[in-house]
Amino acid sequence: MNAPADIARLHRALPFWTSYLLIPMAWIGAVYGGWTVILLPLTAWWVFTGLDQVLGLNLENPDTETDDDALLWYRLGVMAWVPVQFITLYGIIWYVTATGHLNALELVVLFASIGVISGTVGIVYAHELLHQRNKLERWLGDILLAMVLYSHFRTEHLLVHHPHVGTPRDTVTARYNENFHRFFARVLREGLESAFRAERERLAKKDLPWTDRRNPFWRYWALQALALALAAGLGGWLGLGLFVLQALSAVWQLELTNYVEHYALTRKHLGDGKYEHVQPHHSWNAAHKATNWLLINLQRHSDHHYKPSRRYPLLQTYTDAQAPQLPHGYPLMTLVALWPRKWRQVMNPRVHRWREMYYPEITDWRPYNRMLTPPPR
Repeated sequence: MNAPADIARLHRALPFWTSYLLIPMAWIGAVYGGWTVILLPLTAWWVFTGLDQVLGLNLENPDTETDDDALLWYRLGVMAWVPVQFITLYGIIWYVTATGHLNALELVVLFASIGVISGTVGIVYAHELLHQRNKLERWLGDILLAMVLYSHFRTEHLLVHHPHVGTPRDTVTARYNENFHRFFARVLREGLESAFRAERERLAKKDLPWTDRRNPFWRYWALQALALALAAGLGGWLGLGLFVLQALSAVWQLELTNYVEHYALTRKHLGDGKYEHVQPHHSWNAAHKATNWLLINLQRHSDHHYKPSRRYPLLQTYTDAQAPQLPHGYPLMTLVALWPRKWRQVMNPRVHRWREMYYPEITDWRPYNRMLTPPPR
């Protein structure tokens, strides 16, 4: 062991543990009620946005050849979140239903706010875990997704989103001028269908029916059933309802992020249903320091799609010449996305510049605007 080196690695990893500061805020809201139930969104959306303004951008790129052993503290920060979120979510369900000291409005706001923990942080951590080959990490990711009733995200993300991002087959690539509210309704409807279809087609290639035990949907359904049963067991019907509320809030925040990450960025159609390879310029990049700490570098999304197997501490950021840049970090951009007119004012000019920069040869963008090219079946 090399103690000085280990301490240095821990010091470098600690900023990415800032998400744990949200846990006490959830308990404060649960214990005291009143205005404290908004502490979570207030901190995650506004405090970190303010910190971005103070701390600025992080344009440094780590060595991509760094060994996994040197990333231990980064990995532990993600894996340890699973029991912490589990205890917090179910502990608060038990506590508020047992004490009955919060009124209906306080309960609704509190558990919608807890969606910040299970969605803004939990699903982001699940996303990191499901990209790893280690079975333990993938199982931990499945547990996090079950806590928000969105287990199919694993299949949809790995088998649909990454291969087909920026094409009609990708549900979560937001179309040009598609507002978030329509996008959210469409994704809820199409995402589960596309994920199930992907697993069915994968099994069919092995001459297996979708009912085969190797279909991960059996695991998804079992884990979600256990998650619901535990909430009901701890808090009765009220506990079950509060659990479902935080899950809806978490999924809403996930899809807000998905909307921002790829809005109107499409891969060039090469004919016969084929598209160019994914490049860094097919995702919006953001180098804002504080929110990248909170979201474990998810905003370095250009590199994540370019190199999906790269662990979050090693993700690279890009210059304006290499990838399109968001004007702000995700928390503020997702709030802007809720206001469609303002969103178009901010983002459409950037989309036009992106098109002129990377695809000056395309003069008719109407098929891309509407994703008219039919997906292959």
